[in-house]
Amino acid sequence: MNEAILLLILRLSAAGFLLLFVAALLLLLWRDYQVTTREIEQRRIPRGRLIVLASDCDDVPLDTEFPLLPLTSLGRAPTNTVHLADTFASNEHALITYREGNWWLEDRDSSNGTFLNGSRVREPVILSSGDLIGIGRVTLRLQLE
Repeated sequence: MNEAILLLILRLSAAGFLLLFVAALLLLLWRDYQVTTREIEQRRIPRGRLIVLASDCDDVPLDTEFPLLPLTSLGRAPTNTVHLADTFASNEHALITYREGNWWLEDRDSSNGTFLNGSRVREPVILSSGDLIGIGRVTLRLQLE
């Protein structure tokens, strides 16, 4: 009889420890989920904007503003952050990223090139507020906040 009680106590203890382990694991996962959610929300906050200054396309009206996100893609494909319905723009024409405390512009091997203040972009370059970005027949001004 004593062996049966001892075995029951050991089984209940093992089950209790297993439940505590699962509870601790769920708590860690929940905290990680909350941190990740906050980081994603912060990335969605616009930190500037791109303003259309010149456009020869009817689908891209002047003074249109696009929010600037830490990862902003520009091009003709509708999946881009900045959709430019210009036949001279490539599907994935250029990319603006925020890294190392700076905004960077890079050409994504576009057919007609990406231009920064009139000069062709051949490698990633750092952007400044007021810079003019040329993609196809569209000119955008970068305005940082």
